[in-house]
Amino acid sequence: MAKELNFLDLFAGAGGLSEGFIQAGFKPVAHVESDKAACFTLLTRMAYHWLKNNCNQELYINYLKGEISRESFYKKIPESVKKSIINREISQKSLHEIFLAIDSLLGNNTLDLIIGGPPCQAYSLVGRSCDANKMFGDKRNYLYIFYAEFLRRYKPKYFVFENVTGLLSAKDRAGKYYLNEMQQLFNSYGYKTEYCVLNASDYGVLQSRKRIILVGRLGNKTGFYPKLTHCYSKVYVNEIFKDLPVIKANEGSVYTCQMQNYSGTWLYDVNIKNDEIPVTWHVARPINKLDAEIYKIAVNLWESKNQRLEYDSLPESLKTHKNRTAFIDRFKVVAGNLSASHTILAHLAKDGHYYIHPDKTQNRSITPREAARLQTFPDDYYFEGVLERPSRTAAFRQIGNAVPVLLALRIATKLKENWNE
Repeated sequence: MAKELNFLDLFAGAGGLSEGFIQAGFKPVAHVESDKAACFTLLTRMAYHWLKNNCNQELYINYLKGEISRESFYKKIPESVKKSIINREISQKSLHEIFLAIDSLLGNNTLDLIIGGPPCQAYSLVGRSCDANKMFGDKRNYLYIFYAEFLRRYKPKYFVFENVTGLLSAKDRAGKYYLNEMQQLFNSYGYKTEYCVLNASDYGVLQSRKRIILVGRLGNKTGFYPKLTHCYSKVYVNEIFKDLPVIKANEGSVYTCQMQNYSGTWLYDVNIKNDEIPVTWHVARPINKLDAEIYKIAVNLWESKNQRLEYDSLPESLKTHKNRTAFIDRFKVVAGNLSASHTILAHLAKDGHYYIHPDKTQNRSITPREAARLQTFPDDYYFEGVLERPSRTAAFRQIGNAVPVLLALRIATKLKENWNE
């Protein structure tokens, strides 16, 4: 019987990358994440997998329905599952304690794989342009050094490092490219590395989202990068919204909702739809009368001409922003009639103007569930806040920062197929 391959997820976020590897058959040893809300999301997700494996999904369903508290729910989950979520910022100060926690979870087992990527703000083009110091000196630039320490200690056969495409051009004060510095450091610890820029829309995700996926392998072998086959979706983005209840701004529910009939197969094919578990987080944020008028104009323009709304073209009575030269596309419709939406970003946590629902009768921005579907999170994935009461802001931030689950699954499946080559 083949050995079950395990992995460690660093800078895990809400677990999009991890979920793809779990769906491919990898077993998580631990997740390390500094954000407390994301750690609660990870714990709830690992609790779901544990309950599913032990034929007790009813407890999870009761929790989603709000019939039991989070505290009561977690009391039913083994300590080993709880300890696998390590809520610590990775730093020189915390490294030793994190190592000890992982060692305890591993026991006598070795670690096969490390996945994850440090926060991307320091490398992103937007982050650098908005920062007065161009992100020079930002400690997040150097988190890859700690990543390498995990490689040195556990010596997994492979690692998968994800980040934004801005990493290709990001330099330190000396003019050295961070990507080159990373690869040299990983190489000094015995790892050959290869990378590609992958667009999630090329692999079945209904979203245009480009990311650098760097893969490292212990030893001197080259040519090991997973050869992913392009798998373009045959449906349009509207498929994401098809069976969700029709709601207007400030309507919907964080908890379970009554779904509409679904005659398609795509949501099942990509592991999003699960009829056994209630759907949560289909709740729309409120909008004011001014924005409601702008939303209608934006959707009508897209419907009639497939054109984006430019802010300066609005009637003067609807213009409230003084800056009319930058962010002229600050109101943007999610194009339901295309095979890929524009990129889902964590900015969704601040407002929904860049993600207007394509159905003008609903006249609202997309819900966390709709955003999660665009990121190919399963419908049974629940997003937590720091407190027991739900936090839409925390949910949007976690969803926007995640790796699309389906892209992670494609990478994990191919990596697993080629594991022993």
